[in-house]
Amino acid sequence: MIITIHDDFNLQRIIDSGQCFRPVKIPDGRYRFITGKHLLHIQELGDGRYEVDCSRWNWKHTWKPYFDLNASYAAIRRSIPDSDTYLTWAAEYSQGIRILRQDPWEMLITFIISQRKSIPAIRSAVEMLCEKAGTLCEEGGENFYTFPRPGELARLSEEDLRECSLGYRAPYIYQTVKRVCREKIHLSQWNSLPDETLMEKLLEFPGVGIKVANCTALFGFHRISRAPIDVWIERVIREHYGGRNPFVLYPETAGIMQQYMFYYIRNER
Repeated sequence: MIITIHDDFNLQRIIDSGQCFRPVKIPDGRYRFITGKHLLHIQELGDGRYEVDCSRWNWKHTWKPYFDLNASYAAIRRSIPDSDTYLTWAAEYSQGIRILRQDPWEMLITFIISQRKSIPAIRSAVEMLCEKAGTLCEEGGENFYTFPRPGELARLSEEDLRECSLGYRAPYIYQTVKRVCREKIHLSQWNSLPDETLMEKLLEFPGVGIKVANCTALFGFHRISRAPIDVWIERVIREHYGGRNPFVLYPETAGIMQQYMFYYIRNER
């Protein structure tokens, strides 16, 4: 099926933006995305046209929301004042990045894993975890593993988790899984919580600090007012904003601005 997207949309920049770790570009030039038990291959054809291998219904109800295509990221970029020179450059360079609407549970576990790991190492660890505990599915003739649900991860021992290159993060994940299963916590029910209440609840999980909580809130709950601060963003703040937090100027879209800065600082030459 051919679809047309008129807004900012760049597949390579999305998968390199540090918000998702399972999407990949495959040798034939297509990109593969997985969410839940759904798999999508999507290829850019030019002039805003893309070929996707899903039904029209699945595109409308699964993938269009996943890519947040009801929001205008071009309008968000245009809202940046010229006086914010660095962000203007960053947004232009990073045009096409969108905040994916990903699963809260997957994001919580993924960003616990992400601590002190490179992006390739995170991708590798997440895939090992999926293969060890996820459900084997098939779509369009291709087999893939889902990201494991709490009950599936609960079947793994701490040593099993360590075999996925999780290191010191293994006990954090083990304890988080046990708590979620024991207390029958459903993270999707937290979608309606105010930001600060959501952050407080996320910070109660083992191994979750401010950065991981902000990443989970932004990428798992689509709280685009949250702007995670890591060493790259600390460098931006120090070198380009005199130590002042630039995100206070963008209370409703701070997370999107953070993604522009993060992608730009990591790739600028």
